[in-house]
Amino acid sequence: MIKAMDESNELQDTVIGGDFDDDFEPAFERDDPALPDDRYLDREMSWLAFNQRVLELAEDPRLPVLERANFLAIFASNLDEFFMVRVAGLKRRILTGLAVPTNVGRAPAEVLSDISRRAHELQVRHAAVYQESVRPDLAAAGLTFVTWDSLDAETRARLRDYFSLQIFPVLMPLAVDPAHPFPYISGLSLNLSIRVRNPKTSKVEFARLKVPQMLPRFVAVDDGESSEQKRFITLEDLIANHLGDLFPGMEVLEHHVFRVTRNEDVEIEEDESENLIKALEKELLRRRFGPPIRLEITDDMDPLTLDLLVRELDVTDQEVYRLPAPLDLGGLFSLAKIDRPDLRYPKHVPTTALQLMPSEHNAEGDVFTSISRSDILLHHPYESFATSVQAFLEQAAADPHVLAIKQTLYRTSGDSPIVEALIDAAESGKQVLALVEIKARFDEQANITWARKLEKAGVHVVYGLVGLKTHCKLALVVRQEKGTLRHYSHIGTGNYNPKTSRIYEDLGLLTADDQVGKDLTRLFNELSGYAIEKKFKRLLVAPLHLRRGLVKRIETEARNAEAGLPSGIRIKLNSIVDEVIIDALYRASQAGVPIDIWVRGICGLKAGQPGLSENIRVRSILGRYLEHSRIFSFVNNGEPEVFIGSADMMHRNLDRRVEALVRLTAPEHLVEIASLFDRAMDERTSSWWLDPDGTWTRHSVDENGNSLDDMQDKLMQIISQRGRVGTRR
Repeated sequence: MIKAMDESNELQDTVIGGDFDDDFEPAFERDDPALPDDRYLDREMSWLAFNQRVLELAEDPRLPVLERANFLAIFASNLDEFFMVRVAGLKRRILTGLAVPTNVGRAPAEVLSDISRRAHELQVRHAAVYQESVRPDLAAAGLTFVTWDSLDAETRARLRDYFSLQIFPVLMPLAVDPAHPFPYISGLSLNLSIRVRNPKTSKVEFARLKVPQMLPRFVAVDDGESSEQKRFITLEDLIANHLGDLFPGMEVLEHHVFRVTRNEDVEIEEDESENLIKALEKELLRRRFGPPIRLEITDDMDPLTLDLLVRELDVTDQEVYRLPAPLDLGGLFSLAKIDRPDLRYPKHVPTTALQLMPSEHNAEGDVFTSISRSDILLHHPYESFATSVQAFLEQAAADPHVLAIKQTLYRTSGDSPIVEALIDAAESGKQVLALVEIKARFDEQANITWARKLEKAGVHVVYGLVGLKTHCKLALVVRQEKGTLRHYSHIGTGNYNPKTSRIYEDLGLLTADDQVGKDLTRLFNELSGYAIEKKFKRLLVAPLHLRRGLVKRIETEARNAEAGLPSGIRIKLNSIVDEVIIDALYRASQAGVPIDIWVRGICGLKAGQPGLSENIRVRSILGRYLEHSRIFSFVNNGEPEVFIGSADMMHRNLDRRVEALVRLTAPEHLVEIASLFDRAMDERTSSWWLDPDGTWTRHSVDENGNSLDDMQDKLMQIISQRGRVGTRR
């Protein structure tokens, strides 16, 4: 899965895994006379290429049709967020005269023009996939999307009753005339533009009608139909065919659907003397009224109505997107409620990690007993979050020997058992520290709510360091055992969110290693107090040391290659745009280091270019799960160094966030990471390859037309089998 959503924002992480921070400033001077000036791929166009890969999944007829519809919704939701943050940020900087450096040396206006051109192409293609492929295939499976014109008289009568009872009472038509100014159009809402004529005066008036967002986007046409046969009509189509009820005595001349995307970026000027929560709440109110940056209209809209919208919304022709109905295919997320498992991926039930299963050494599945025996490397969602990380924190909350729990919270679910465990621990008298990142984009309000709930329960809640987001995923439990204190730690690549853990691929380390415990103790002291700690043993921590530590290791691989010693670099991440890291990788490639980059989203690095990056391979894997883990692996002359953690190679992660990578030391964990890379880079694995000219090519079938291996399916089989073997023991 690339991105999904339910009634809250918690399943919306991005892509695009939050790849949209307004991140325009390069971190370091990037001039290197030994490297060509045009050595970077454009960040924005690379992101659009990523969303094209999502669209290609929707186009794939080999995938179950409801999953293809879900990928259409993911594409739409991704693009909305891209406009709300990245495009909005570019436009704001142009309008305010701020410098907008780009990693390819182009003028900001040129970047916006290219974004508009490519986004137009992709949105037209997106609409065509729905109309020409997904919608017919849904109909063939018994799920039909109909229009009002295609319905018989009996069905129309039934829907009229539904409209009168369930829809009409909540509609609010707004006239536009000298006494009624043009109304505020909320971001991402569907709207009907309506022109009516007074038959007595022949005067033509304009009105706007918002399609209520709390009502079902797709209305079931028939009552009591089976789950195999369903018909739906869009809510806007149903409303549009009852406009006479809203404008009695008037003649409805035209009606069209439109949708506005607004700048929803949040900027907080942090002041140590100001309450951060109050400042953020004020800014969230302003977010609703950000300027429009995209206007989507149906392709049947007349010029008169379009001119009115363009003038009143103050958008340019470049920001107008004329598309076939229906607009906002993000509404296809609602199809998740349809009970048709035959039209979805086969259900997968995560297994419990082998070391955490009940055994003769651990009869009751005691997490602390398991961790004390050896480090445990978790791989979600193949291995259960509930029986590992969640169980770790719940047992810590209930264990009378546990004295303290410290944890970071970036995004979590609305009914989080993680938060409840922290509350239970505090109420039982334990020392509990929660570092809540209330600036997590689009989850700000939810995190403010949880922060206040935790404070009321007696949890010590802090918000990190001024000017930095705390993005690292850390939990530390201090337990008294036989008169001494022992540290139990978890360092992960993903959020402490039980819901997203079912669809996000992530890694996590559970360890009782005393050195890791001491590192986390020092880091938490720095985040909650005024300690300034510069030395960590098994961690690399941003913003002070992470980039420098990785560059040092990349340079070591280059020296080893030049000396004829074993060398190699393998990196898995969501995005890579940091010029310093990219340049270090280029120099390592020139020295002869074989480099594999496994990236989900944005890639500013050029691969396979003679004299620059001929030793670099870049692959991307998308599928039912969102690839979210970050791994950094170095051959190091036969003594491998492998790190996992929360950081992507972006300016914001390396300069404006607290990030942490932990080094894996268990030999079996190093073997497991190596096998993941071997499978991802294998030519028999379905993936996208970054070509030397900067285009992404999908490799999903072999020369005989047979489907290549789905890596996520293979891992499900392997890890599930491992779990079954563990159960038999």
